[in-house]
Amino acid sequence: MNASITPITMPKFGLAMTEGKLAGWMVRPGTRVKAGDDLADIETSKITNAYESPAAGVLRQVASDGETLPVGALIGVLVENDVSDADIDAFIARFTAEFGQQSLGDGQEAAPAEPTVIDVKGRALRVLDLGHGDATPIVLIHGFGGDLTNWMFNHSALADGRRVIAFDLPGHGGSVKDVGEGDPAFFAGVAIDLLDTLNIGKAHLVAHSLGGAIALALAGQAPGRVASLALIAPAGLGPEINMDFINGFITADRQKTIQPVLAYLVHDKSLIGRKMADDILRYKRLDGAVTALTRIAETCFPDGRQADDLRPVLTRGDIKALVLWGEDDEILPVRQSSGLPPAVTVDILPGVGHMPQMERATDINKTIATFLA
Repeated sequence: MNASITPITMPKFGLAMTEGKLAGWMVRPGTRVKAGDDLADIETSKITNAYESPAAGVLRQVASDGETLPVGALIGVLVENDVSDADIDAFIARFTAEFGQQSLGDGQEAAPAEPTVIDVKGRALRVLDLGHGDATPIVLIHGFGGDLTNWMFNHSALADGRRVIAFDLPGHGGSVKDVGEGDPAFFAGVAIDLLDTLNIGKAHLVAHSLGGAIALALAGQAPGRVASLALIAPAGLGPEINMDFINGFITADRQKTIQPVLAYLVHDKSLIGRKMADDILRYKRLDGAVTALTRIAETCFPDGRQADDLRPVLTRGDIKALVLWGEDDEILPVRQSSGLPPAVTVDILPGVGHMPQMERATDINKTIATFLA
């Protein structure tokens, strides 16, 4: 291969991702880019995500807007000015041929890690356990209506020298649909049971939205089990909640009604794809799913307000904490991050909505890794 030509391939944003759609190039052909510049929007089953340039060079596009390609397929190249068109064409032809041969042999390669359903003290929970090492493990806790794939851009990136465990909360994804009282204390107890089952004495908790309230409740119940808290747009720090999102998520039963509800999640509405809406609707058709969501909403958000004030957990000062919040969050207002103790690190992200871990995944991963270090 020519050292002056850098291939740009369909990225693998999550372990379950096998293909992606080139939603649109963000850079014109012939433009010189730097490493880290946004090159294209890639649509996955969850959200559209920006793909950053792996190197510097002049862009030549290979794939067109709208194409769906397998992970690893060539979508473009970066070249130096002195590379001839003939050399570029030869590189593309060789790469494409070799990728085709590799694809034919994929059945002989080790399959990627897949979530498994395990018994956690009598409850069936879907769990994805990645990584290994001596560093304190991380447990990822998603929010209302989510599942472990909400961490698809973060899970493997954080699993560097440590275990990182994501799981579906009861009532969500592939886990049991019994949600007990449906409050953060119940879910915190389930998370503690999961730690026991996985033989984890203490963990860093990285939690989003309602998951943030659950992490705070867990830290309140069992502070000795929590090494630190990284809370992303957490519930539990103020009374306000966008009930148009909560109620709409529960009642929407088709593409036309779920799309505007999901749009509340992000600042850039174009990030919400049809596949994400299809996944949500498919989950809601599971027996007991809507009943579970309704129970959680009635318990956690009675009269359209958050029932639990979990700020006191952060005022004790015995747990290291980081709070990350999108400035344009339309579900939990960013002003609920104000007035926290000085020991709590607060990072407000401009141009980001309620899902920073998906909207600004690279930045979030770096921030959390630095925080844990």
